[in-house]
Amino acid sequence: MSENQRPTILELRNLHKQFGDTRIIRGVDLQLKQGERLALIGPNGAGKSTLFNLISGGATASNGEILLRDRQIAGLSPFRINRLGLARSFQITNIFPQLSVQENLRVAVLSSHGYRNVFWRRLFALGAVSRRTEEVLQQCGLQAQRDALGCDLSYAAQRALEIGITIAGDADLILLDEPTAGMSRDESAAATELIRRVSAGKTLLMIEHDMEVVFGLVDRIAVLVEGRIIACDTPPAIRSNRAVQAAYLGSVNAEQTP
Repeated sequence: MSENQRPTILELRNLHKQFGDTRIIRGVDLQLKQGERLALIGPNGAGKSTLFNLISGGATASNGEILLRDRQIAGLSPFRINRLGLARSFQITNIFPQLSVQENLRVAVLSSHGYRNVFWRRLFALGAVSRRTEEVLQQCGLQAQRDALGCDLSYAAQRALEIGITIAGDADLILLDEPTAGMSRDESAAATELIRRVSAGKTLLMIEHDMEVVFGLVDRIAVLVEGRIIACDTPPAIRSNRAVQAAYLGSVNAEQTP
């Protein structure tokens, strides 16, 4: 299927967000096609996390539309948006530290099956839940740590677990917020392969500051500066874009050069 034939999964139309007199998001238009991987990059304070919060229901837009498979989701709760097939992670690791890896994933799978107000330990025998939990354990490479407490994992393993929690419900649109932040080069490389694996056949939107990860993983890159998208194109085109170089990439490349 060609790029033009693939259906649009997510569309932002003239999206705005304002806090008092401060305009954070200023007329963002963006489309994600089915199966596409797109990175959102830009300097600190550009509005990237605010944009993620608007899409996932953590904040309400001041104006504009957010369409998930042509359905308006602006103003819906995060839970309802998640049940429509959108899942996201956060900048700060968000796991249950006193539960094991397996229990963390099982709780996430149970929630995706609608078991929100039931004592989850009574439901361990559910076949579909157990099968999905094992599947996510394998996808994330955490089988050997299945019984380890979340708080005892390395930072990289905690991030892998959070990605596992994010994908546990088998959502077809995944939002990842700086999934490799704070990692070494080797850890980032491993995380990149994990993201590539778990997003295969799905649609991915990610915020990321590591340009090696971005240019090696995604199909397109959108550059957000002062609440506006100044460019959205393929990695080679973004790399050579003079406006992007002036606004962001020049300083980032200088910071990331050993």
